[in-house]
Amino acid sequence: MKRHLFFAFNSLLVLLGLLALWQLLVVFLHVPLYILPGPYAVGLAFLRRFPSLASSFLLTAEAAAMGLISSILVGIFISLIFAQWRWLRRLLYPYTILLQTVPIVAIAPLIIMWVGAGVASVGFIAFLICLAPIIANTTQGLISVDENLIHLFLMHKASRAQILFKLRLPHAMPNLFVGIRISSGIAVIGAIVGELFAGSSRVGEGGLGYAITYANAQLETDYLFALVLAATILGFLFFFIGMFFEWYFLHHWHASNRTEGGE
Repeated sequence: MKRHLFFAFNSLLVLLGLLALWQLLVVFLHVPLYILPGPYAVGLAFLRRFPSLASSFLLTAEAAAMGLISSILVGIFISLIFAQWRWLRRLLYPYTILLQTVPIVAIAPLIIMWVGAGVASVGFIAFLICLAPIIANTTQGLISVDENLIHLFLMHKASRAQILFKLRLPHAMPNLFVGIRISSGIAVIGAIVGELFAGSSRVGEGGLGYAITYANAQLETDYLFALVLAATILGFLFFFIGMFFEWYFLHHWHASNRTEGGE
Protein backbone atom coordinates (compact mmCIF):
# COMPACT_ATOMS: atom_id res chain seq x y z
CA MET A 1 0.00 0.00 0.00
CA LYS A 2 2.79 2.41 0.91
CA ARG A 3 4.54 1.67 -2.37
CA HIS A 4 1.39 2.56 -4.36
CA LEU A 5 0.90 5.79 -2.37
CA PHE A 6 4.55 6.71 -2.93
CA PHE A 7 4.19 6.09 -6.67
CA ALA A 8 0.97 8.18 -6.81
CA PHE A 9 2.64 11.00 -4.86
CA ASN A 10 5.63 11.05 -7.22
CA SER A 11 3.32 11.07 -10.25
CA LEU A 12 1.43 14.02 -8.77
CA LEU A 13 4.70 15.89 -8.19
CA VAL A 14 5.72 15.33 -11.82
CA LEU A 15 2.34 16.62 -13.02
CA LEU A 16 2.57 19.72 -10.83
CA GLY A 17 6.11 20.35 -12.05
CA LEU A 18 5.02 20.16 -15.69
CA LEU A 19 2.11 22.53 -15.06
CA ALA A 20 4.42 24.98 -13.27
CA LEU A 21 6.89 24.85 -16.17
CA TRP A 22 4.05 25.45 -18.64
CA GLN A 23 2.83 28.47 -16.67
CA LEU A 24 6.33 29.95 -16.37
CA LEU A 25 7.00 29.58 -20.10
CA VAL A 26 3.70 31.28 -20.98
CA VAL A 27 4.41 34.17 -18.58
CA PHE A 28 8.06 34.81 -19.41
CA LEU A 29 7.67 34.37 -23.17
CA HIS A 30 4.55 36.58 -23.17
CA VAL A 31 2.54 34.07 -25.20
CA PRO A 32 -0.86 35.56 -26.16
CA LEU A 33 -3.86 33.94 -24.54
CA TYR A 34 -5.47 33.07 -27.89
CA ILE A 35 -2.37 31.09 -28.94
CA LEU A 36 -1.51 29.19 -25.76
CA PRO A 37 -3.19 29.88 -22.42
CA GLY A 38 -1.43 28.89 -19.22
CA PRO A 39 -2.81 26.35 -16.72
CA TYR A 40 -4.10 29.21 -14.55
CA ALA A 41 -6.19 30.64 -17.41
CA VAL A 42 -7.45 27.17 -18.33
CA GLY A 43 -8.45 26.55 -14.71
CA LEU A 44 -10.33 29.86 -14.57
CA ALA A 45 -12.15 29.03 -17.81
CA PHE A 46 -13.00 25.59 -16.41
CA LEU A 47 -14.58 27.15 -13.31
CA ARG A 48 -16.22 30.07 -15.13
CA ARG A 49 -17.91 27.86 -17.74
CA PHE A 50 -18.46 24.88 -15.48
CA PRO A 51 -22.28 24.60 -15.87
CA SER A 52 -22.19 24.48 -19.69
CA LEU A 53 -19.05 22.33 -19.61
CA ALA A 54 -20.70 19.85 -17.24
CA SER A 55 -23.75 19.66 -19.52
CA SER A 56 -21.53 18.93 -22.53
CA PHE A 57 -19.57 16.39 -20.45
CA LEU A 58 -22.73 14.46 -19.58
CA LEU A 59 -24.00 14.42 -23.18
CA THR A 60 -20.68 13.05 -24.46
CA ALA A 61 -20.54 10.54 -21.61
CA GLU A 62 -24.04 9.32 -22.53
CA ALA A 63 -23.14 8.80 -26.19
CA ALA A 64 -19.77 7.19 -25.41
CA ALA A 65 -21.32 4.85 -22.83
CA MET A 66 -24.06 3.90 -25.30
CA GLY A 67 -21.45 3.04 -27.94
CA LEU A 68 -19.17 1.18 -25.53
CA ILE A 69 -21.86 -0.95 -23.89
CA SER A 70 -23.48 -1.86 -27.20
CA SER A 71 -20.08 -2.77 -28.68
CA ILE A 72 -19.38 -5.06 -25.71
CA LEU A 73 -22.72 -6.87 -26.08
CA VAL A 74 -22.53 -7.20 -29.86
CA GLY A 75 -18.81 -8.02 -29.77
CA ILE A 76 -19.28 -10.87 -27.28
CA PHE A 77 -22.18 -12.26 -29.32
CA ILE A 78 -20.17 -12.22 -32.56
CA SER A 79 -17.13 -13.73 -30.83
CA LEU A 80 -19.20 -16.60 -29.43
CA ILE A 81 -20.41 -17.37 -32.96
CA PHE A 82 -16.85 -17.21 -34.31
CA ALA A 83 -15.66 -19.59 -31.58
CA GLN A 84 -18.29 -22.18 -32.50
CA TRP A 85 -17.79 -22.29 -36.25
CA ARG A 86 -14.23 -22.10 -37.55
CA TRP A 87 -15.29 -21.82 -41.20
CA LEU A 88 -17.48 -18.82 -40.39
CA ARG A 89 -14.66 -17.21 -38.42
CA ARG A 90 -12.24 -17.62 -41.32
CA LEU A 91 -14.83 -16.23 -43.70
CA LEU A 92 -15.97 -13.16 -41.75
CA TYR A 93 -13.28 -12.36 -39.18
CA PRO A 94 -11.10 -10.35 -41.63
CA TYR A 95 -14.07 -8.09 -42.35
CA THR A 96 -14.47 -7.23 -38.67
CA ILE A 97 -10.84 -6.10 -38.61
CA LEU A 98 -11.67 -3.76 -41.50
CA LEU A 99 -13.66 -1.73 -38.97
CA GLN A 100 -10.34 -0.50 -37.58
CA THR A 101 -9.19 0.72 -40.98
CA VAL A 102 -12.37 2.53 -42.00
CA PRO A 103 -11.81 6.31 -41.73
CA ILE A 104 -14.61 7.28 -39.37
CA VAL A 105 -14.12 10.95 -40.23
CA ALA A 106 -15.02 10.13 -43.83
CA ILE A 107 -18.16 8.10 -43.10
CA ALA A 108 -19.42 10.11 -40.10
CA PRO A 109 -21.44 12.52 -42.30
CA LEU A 110 -23.09 9.53 -44.00
CA ILE A 111 -24.00 7.96 -40.65
CA ILE A 112 -25.50 11.24 -39.49
CA MET A 113 -27.47 11.48 -42.74
CA TRP A 114 -28.83 7.95 -42.23
CA VAL A 115 -29.48 8.06 -38.47
CA GLY A 116 -29.98 11.79 -37.94
CA ALA A 117 -28.16 14.30 -35.77
CA GLY A 118 -28.12 13.69 -32.04
CA VAL A 119 -27.05 11.17 -29.43
CA ALA A 120 -28.11 8.14 -31.50
CA SER A 121 -25.75 8.86 -34.40
CA VAL A 122 -22.91 9.87 -32.07
CA GLY A 123 -23.35 6.67 -30.06
CA PHE A 124 -23.39 4.64 -33.28
CA ILE A 125 -20.07 6.16 -34.38
CA ALA A 126 -18.58 5.32 -30.97
CA PHE A 127 -19.99 1.79 -31.34
CA LEU A 128 -18.24 1.29 -34.70
CA ILE A 129 -14.90 2.44 -33.29
CA CYS A 130 -15.15 0.23 -30.19
CA LEU A 131 -16.42 -2.97 -31.84
CA ALA A 132 -13.24 -4.28 -33.49
CA PRO A 133 -11.05 -4.47 -30.33
CA ILE A 134 -13.82 -6.30 -28.47
CA ILE A 135 -14.26 -8.90 -31.23
CA ALA A 136 -10.54 -9.40 -31.83
CA ASN A 137 -9.56 -9.87 -28.18
CA THR A 138 -12.59 -11.92 -27.11
CA THR A 139 -12.34 -14.24 -30.12
CA GLN A 140 -8.66 -14.82 -29.41
CA GLY A 141 -9.46 -15.79 -25.83
CA LEU A 142 -12.28 -18.11 -26.83
CA ILE A 143 -10.21 -20.08 -29.36
CA SER A 144 -7.03 -20.25 -27.26
CA VAL A 145 -8.27 -22.83 -24.73
CA ASP A 146 -5.92 -25.73 -24.06
CA GLU A 147 -7.02 -28.77 -26.07
CA ASN A 148 -6.45 -31.01 -23.03
CA LEU A 149 -9.11 -29.09 -21.11
CA ILE A 150 -11.53 -29.46 -24.00
CA HIS A 151 -10.88 -33.22 -24.10
CA LEU A 152 -11.43 -33.37 -20.34
CA PHE A 153 -14.84 -31.74 -20.74
CA LEU A 154 -15.69 -34.12 -23.59
CA MET A 155 -14.71 -37.12 -21.43
CA HIS A 156 -17.35 -35.99 -18.96
CA LYS A 157 -19.91 -35.75 -21.78
CA ALA A 158 -20.11 -31.96 -21.79
CA SER A 159 -22.22 -30.42 -24.54
CA ARG A 160 -20.95 -27.75 -26.93
CA ALA A 161 -22.90 -25.12 -24.98
CA GLN A 162 -21.32 -26.25 -21.70
CA ILE A 163 -17.84 -26.12 -23.22
CA LEU A 164 -18.56 -22.68 -24.60
CA PHE A 165 -20.02 -21.08 -21.47
CA LYS A 166 -18.23 -23.00 -18.73
CA LEU A 167 -14.77 -23.29 -20.30
CA ARG A 168 -14.19 -21.01 -23.26
CA LEU A 169 -16.01 -17.90 -21.99
CA PRO A 170 -14.34 -17.84 -18.53
CA HIS A 171 -10.99 -18.45 -20.23
CA ALA A 172 -11.65 -15.46 -22.53
CA MET A 173 -12.57 -13.04 -19.74
CA PRO A 174 -9.04 -11.53 -19.41
CA ASN A 175 -8.92 -11.02 -23.18
CA LEU A 176 -12.38 -9.45 -23.12
CA PHE A 177 -11.28 -6.92 -20.52
CA VAL A 178 -8.21 -6.07 -22.56
CA GLY A 179 -10.57 -5.19 -25.39
CA ILE A 180 -12.76 -3.18 -23.01
CA ARG A 181 -9.73 -1.25 -21.75
CA ILE A 182 -8.78 -0.37 -25.33
CA SER A 183 -12.33 0.54 -26.29
CA SER A 184 -13.05 2.59 -23.16
CA GLY A 185 -10.64 5.31 -24.27
CA ILE A 186 -11.52 5.35 -27.94
CA ALA A 187 -15.25 5.42 -27.13
CA VAL A 188 -14.78 9.02 -25.98
CA ILE A 189 -12.79 9.80 -29.14
CA GLY A 190 -15.56 8.30 -31.27
CA ALA A 191 -18.23 10.32 -29.48
CA ILE A 192 -16.31 13.57 -29.90
CA VAL A 193 -15.64 12.85 -33.59
CA GLY A 194 -19.35 12.19 -34.07
CA GLU A 195 -20.26 15.45 -32.32
CA LEU A 196 -17.84 17.42 -34.50
CA PHE A 197 -20.00 16.42 -37.48
CA ALA A 198 -23.40 15.94 -35.86
CA GLY A 199 -23.38 19.21 -33.99
CA SER A 200 -26.45 19.14 -31.79
CA SER A 201 -30.06 18.14 -32.15
CA ARG A 202 -30.97 20.90 -29.66
CA VAL A 203 -30.19 24.56 -30.23
CA GLY A 204 -27.44 25.83 -27.94
CA GLU A 205 -26.75 22.41 -26.44
CA GLY A 206 -24.25 19.74 -27.40
CA GLY A 207 -21.49 17.48 -26.22
CA LEU A 208 -17.80 18.21 -25.85
CA GLY A 209 -17.18 17.91 -29.60
CA TYR A 210 -19.89 20.48 -30.32
CA ALA A 211 -18.49 22.80 -27.62
CA ILE A 212 -14.95 22.38 -29.02
CA THR A 213 -16.18 23.51 -32.44
CA TYR A 214 -17.86 26.53 -30.87
CA ALA A 215 -14.83 27.49 -28.74
CA ASN A 216 -12.51 27.16 -31.72
CA ALA A 217 -14.74 29.37 -33.88
CA GLN A 218 -14.84 32.03 -31.14
CA LEU A 219 -11.06 31.81 -30.49
CA GLU A 220 -11.78 31.00 -26.84
CA THR A 221 -8.56 29.02 -26.52
CA ASP A 222 -8.67 28.85 -22.73
CA TYR A 223 -12.15 27.29 -22.86
CA LEU A 224 -10.96 25.01 -25.68
CA PHE A 225 -8.20 23.66 -23.42
CA ALA A 226 -10.73 23.27 -20.59
CA LEU A 227 -12.89 21.15 -22.90
CA VAL A 228 -9.88 19.03 -23.88
CA LEU A 229 -9.18 18.56 -20.16
CA ALA A 230 -12.79 17.47 -19.61
CA ALA A 231 -12.54 14.98 -22.50
CA THR A 232 -9.32 13.59 -20.98
CA ILE A 233 -11.02 13.21 -17.60
CA LEU A 234 -13.92 11.40 -19.25
CA GLY A 235 -11.53 9.02 -21.03
CA PHE A 236 -9.73 8.27 -17.76
CA LEU A 237 -13.07 7.75 -16.02
CA PHE A 238 -14.17 5.18 -18.60
CA PHE A 239 -10.77 3.48 -18.42
CA PHE A 240 -10.78 3.18 -14.63
CA ILE A 241 -14.38 1.94 -14.56
CA GLY A 242 -13.28 -0.80 -16.96
CA MET A 243 -10.30 -1.59 -14.74
CA PHE A 244 -12.56 -1.79 -11.68
CA PHE A 245 -14.85 -4.34 -13.35
CA GLU A 246 -11.80 -6.28 -14.52
CA TRP A 247 -10.52 -6.42 -10.95
CA TYR A 248 -13.98 -7.27 -9.58
CA PHE A 249 -14.50 -10.25 -11.88
CA LEU A 250 -10.94 -11.58 -12.06
CA HIS A 251 -9.07 -10.85 -8.83
CA HIS A 252 -10.32 -13.99 -7.06
CA TRP A 253 -8.94 -16.42 -9.62
CA HIS A 254 -6.80 -14.87 -12.36
CA ALA A 255 -3.10 -14.18 -11.80
CA SER A 256 -3.16 -10.81 -13.58
CA ASN A 257 -5.46 -9.30 -10.91
CA ARG A 258 -4.44 -11.05 -7.73
CA THR A 259 -3.17 -8.88 -4.93
CA GLU A 260 0.44 -9.23 -3.90
CA GLY A 261 1.22 -12.11 -1.59
CA GLY A 262 -1.79 -14.08 -2.84
CA GLU A 263 -4.25 -12.08 -0.71
